[in-house]
Amino acid sequence: MRGSPLKPYRSKTIPRSAAFLLAILALGSPGALNAQAFQCSLPRSVKAPKVEVEEPRRLPVNGYTLALSWSPEFCRFRETERRHTRQCSGREGRFGFTVHGLWPDSGRSWPQWCSRTPMELAALRRNLCISPDAQLVARQWAKHGTCMTRRPETYLKVTRILYGGLQWPDFVHISREDDLTAGTIRTRFADANLGWFPEAVGVHLDGKGWLEELRLCYDRRFMPKACDERRLGAQDGKAAKIWRGL
Repeated sequence: MRGSPLKPYRSKTIPRSAAFLLAILALGSPGALNAQAFQCSLPRSVKAPKVEVEEPRRLPVNGYTLALSWSPEFCRFRETERRHTRQCSGREGRFGFTVHGLWPDSGRSWPQWCSRTPMELAALRRNLCISPDAQLVARQWAKHGTCMTRRPETYLKVTRILYGGLQWPDFVHISREDDLTAGTIRTRFADANLGWFPEAVGVHLDGKGWLEELRLCYDRRFMPKACDERRLGAQDGKAAKIWRGL
C-alpha cells in the first residue's frame, strides 16, 4: 500500500507513519476481520439505506476514535426486533465487538456531515461482518466518514484494516473476574495489543455498570494516544459488568 488512503478533512498530505501502520495492519491474517463475528457470512445483496443529512460541521481533524459496541449487551432485549435481525437473532452469526463507527475528532467536537457523497452498496456490503447494521454503516459514512475522505470505500476499507489489526482477549472469561472494573477492562485490552496502553482505551458503561462500548483513541498518524475525558468514559475504579449473552 502506498500511503494511507484516509486523509483528514482539508489535508493535502498524510504522515508516513500512518501509511506504515496501515500497511502493517493490512498484512495481518484475513481471518482477523471475523475474530469477533463468529460464523458470519456476508449477505448476497444490500438495500440502499436512507440517511437524512444534517447541517455540516467542518472542523480540523487532530485524531480519530474507533468506537466498538459490545454486541451481547446491545442485543439484550433486541433479539426479536426486525431492524436488528442480522446482528441479534443469532441466525446470521454471533457477534462480539462490532464497529459502531470510525470518527474524526477535533479536540472540541466531532466534525460531521461534510459532504453528500452517497454510500456505495458494494463497499457497504464488505463491512457487514464487522458492522452488521447496514443503516448504521451508511449513517456513519454520511455523518463522520465524509469529513475524512472523499470516497466511502476508502473510509470503510480503513475501518476494516484498523479493526482487523486488533487482538481480542477473552471477554467472556474477563466477565467472570472478581471485582471487575473499567480499569481491568482497559488493562486486559491493552495487554493483548502491542503498542496500546490503558489510557488510550475508552470504556463506556450504561447506568447500571454494564459494558456498552470501547472507544479506541488515535492521533492523526493512527497511533494510540491517551483519550480525553469525554472519550475515556468510566474511571478506572468504576465497577463494571459484562453481559455474556449466553
